[in-house]
Amino acid sequence: MQVFEEINTLLSAQNPFVCYVKPNESIWNLLGQQNDEIIEFSNQAGFVFMPFHEGKQVVIPFEGNKFSQGNFENLEQKTAENFTSESNQKEDFEDLVFKGVSAIQKGEFDKVVLSRKLILKEQIAIVETFQNLIPSYPTAFRYLFFHPKVGLWMGATPEQLVKINQNQFETVALAGTQLHSENVIWATKEIEEQQFVTDFIVTKVKDKVIKLIVSDAKTVKAANLVHLKSFISGELTSDFQANDLIKALHPTPAVCGLPKEQAIDFILKNEGYNRKYYAGFLGEYNKNNQTDLFVNLRCLEVENDVVTIYVGCGITKDSNPEKEFIETENKSITMRNVLVAKHF
Repeated sequence: MQVFEEINTLLSAQNPFVCYVKPNESIWNLLGQQNDEIIEFSNQAGFVFMPFHEGKQVVIPFEGNKFSQGNFENLEQKTAENFTSESNQKEDFEDLVFKGVSAIQKGEFDKVVLSRKLILKEQIAIVETFQNLIPSYPTAFRYLFFHPKVGLWMGATPEQLVKINQNQFETVALAGTQLHSENVIWATKEIEEQQFVTDFIVTKVKDKVIKLIVSDAKTVKAANLVHLKSFISGELTSDFQANDLIKALHPTPAVCGLPKEQAIDFILKNEGYNRKYYAGFLGEYNKNNQTDLFVNLRCLEVENDVVTIYVGCGITKDSNPEKEFIETENKSITMRNVLVAKHF
């Protein structure tokens, strides 16, 4: 298919680009940059790629670059490999969760989102893996982002950060995770976790926007998992614009915790690695007066012959370390299920 040939050409030339497919759509969008410089975001209309905490805030501007679209039809899926991760991190992660629960019980914060990396020492076929990803997760935002000075990232995220059309905006409060089944029952811990996220968003925006509407939490399916999700919408005022809203929301308690500053501090001191762009956000900024951004979850990074899958989960006072580890394993399946080995 033409778009995959174009991606291969861009990769060979080491040109920055992003290819993405929006949730519930089969239209691909390809934006390629004409040079390899890092363009730092300063409100330009473009595709933004933002870190979790600190790092380069990258944008590929729409202006002056080649943007194309097309429709996927009958996308052929390639055979996926079942790669094993480098080491068993169960004990380390469970210790981290235990530390998080202890800090919550001491009153340091109410919730913290803790994560880990799964390292696969394998070379994958980038384009074929992306080709598998697209039809596998139709309700997710699926993307492949490359910049020679930033890296190569790929993902299928179920979580919208914010959608803005003129002065109307909508966002979601997404939290709580379990494997999909016919009879989903939510525990108090998961209901409470989702309510934390909803309350945070409402508190951040209620005095700055008009007509705030918050839906009840509903169960939604994302790949092999289900989550609790509420929709929140409203109208931006003239003195509270898109960038103010984004700064108020990111990072949400769904990826860091509550209160925000204390949770981030705990993450930076205890996780033991740099999240980079995992749990950051990405998407279209100010394209035809519309902004469509997603939280960078269910993602992986490719560096030479190493694939790093990032996974995390929300920790509250009721969290069980072993169950939280199992949740991260379940989340890793989203990306592990689509990996295609590189054949030489």
